[in-house]
Parts: sequence; C-alpha cells; structure tokens
Amino acid sequence: MEIRIRPVRDDEIDDLVRLSLAAWAPVFDSFARVLGAEIYARLYPDWRAGQRATVEEVCRHREHRFVWVADLDGRAVGFVAYAVSTDDGVGEVELLAVDPGVQDRGIGTELNTFALGKMKEHGMRLAVAATGGDPGHAPARRSYEKAGYVALPLARYYKAL
Repeated sequence: MEIRIRPVRDDEIDDLVRLSLAAWAPVFDSFARVLGAEIYARLYPDWRAGQRATVEEVCRHREHRFVWVADLDGRAVGFVAYAVSTDDGVGEVELLAVDPGVQDRGIGTELNTFALGKMKEHGMRLAVAATGGDPGHAPARRSYEKAGYVALPLARYYKAL
C-alpha cells in the first residue's frame, strides 16, 4: 500500500465530507455514551450537518490554511487540514480523518508527519492539535502521539440546565 499525499482538489470536497462523516461517526457515538442523551442533544442536535459545514469551510477557505489528501490508487482515503499563524509561529491541525476501511495502517500518522514538515517549512515553531479524551478519539490520540505530539490532559465539564 503506497500512499501519496497531495493537495486537495475542489472537485473532491464532497468525497472528503463523506469520508469524514464515516470516520467521525464512532466519535459522536462515543460522545453520546459519555455525555448522556440530554447533554448530547443540546451540544450536537445534528452533528452530520455541523461536520459537513466544517469540512466544506476548511476545504474552500484556505487563506493561511492548507488541506492535503492521502491518495491510495487515485482515491482519497484521508486528509489533514492545518492552519499557520505567522504572528505567533504556531501551526494547528484543524481536521484529520482517515477512511474507516483503511484505518490502523499508519495513514493518520503519515498525514500528521507530513503536516508537521509543512508547518516547519512555513516557519512555525510549535504545532498544536486538539482531540477528545473519550474512547471514540483513541485512534486520533494514538496518531498524534506517534507523530511526536505531547498531550496535556484537560477536562471540560457539561451540565444540562
């Protein structure tokens, strides 16, 4: 399996939306279990629409933002989107998704490593990535850790009112 990493094309944004929805379904299932139905419904009344809008926004508005695709035999099987800030020298991974059919093959780590190299080329001195501590985000945490990120455990609390 040889992955080629290339810039996103405008004609494949819908494919990336579908890929990301499939990749993130376990994350939102995990959120529902962890948060409970009441809080989950308030936070994510339609997570698919929200994620679609986020992916489309990131892919279409690329000022100081870059989107790269993991291509396997001419098919997008993953992508990473990151932003750079020349003001503070910080690059941030905004989105990372890998098709569930090819997960656990190092594609997420390869995308992370590639993005880190590109951030360095842009003069960034620090890279940041945020992900959840819930079970659904375990693959993302593994990918970031394999790419050399150091985690700072944080807690975010919710209460329905």
